[in-house]
Amino acid sequence: MPRVKTATKTSAPSSSPGRQLRYAVAMSLDGFIAGPAGEYDWITMDPDIDFGAIFKRYDAFVMGRKTYQVSGAGMMGGSTVVVFSTTLRPEDHPGVTIVSGPVEPAIRDLKARPGKDIWLFGGGELFRSMLAARLVDAVDVAIVPILLGDGIRFLPSPAPRAGLSLTNHRHYPKSGIMSLEYAVTYR
Repeated sequence: MPRVKTATKTSAPSSSPGRQLRYAVAMSLDGFIAGPAGEYDWITMDPDIDFGAIFKRYDAFVMGRKTYQVSGAGMMGGSTVVVFSTTLRPEDHPGVTIVSGPVEPAIRDLKARPGKDIWLFGGGELFRSMLAARLVDAVDVAIVPILLGDGIRFLPSPAPRAGLSLTNHRHYPKSGIMSLEYAVTYR
C-alpha cells in the first residue's frame, strides 16, 4: 500500500506582514460552501481535525449577516466579532460590531490593531468584495468529498482574479477531507 503524505509546509511570501485576514471555509468538491438553503449538514466532522488549535489561531471573526444569523457568535466567545449588514441594528446585538458601510475601512482598521489573525467566516459574497478590495491575505479551504450540485458558491461571479501560492496542505484519510492553505497574491 502506498504511503500517504499527510502534511507539507512550503514557504511562500505573505501578501502582508503581521495580522492576516484569512478566508477559512469548508467547500464541496464542486465549489459550494453551503447547500441551496444555506445548509451545512454535509460537512464531515473528522476526529483528526484539531478545531481547538484552529480557533486559537484567531481572535477576530468577520462575517456577513446571513452567516451570523446561522452561526451566531456563541462559539466565538471572547473574540472580536464584526458583522457586515445593512439591516441589523447594532443595539440589538450587544458584543458584536455591526458595520453597515464599506468593508475596506473597517477591515483595514481591524488589521491595524494588534492581535492574532482574522477569520473571514463563511460568506462567498463577502469574500468576493474583500478580494476585490485586496484585503484577503490567505485562503484556507477544507475540501469535503461530496458533490452538492447546487448551493452557495465559494466565490460567486463576477469575481476578481487573484493568484494563490500553496503554503500548507493536509489530507485526513478517515473522512477524505483535503485541507489546503494558500497565500493570496495580487497583480
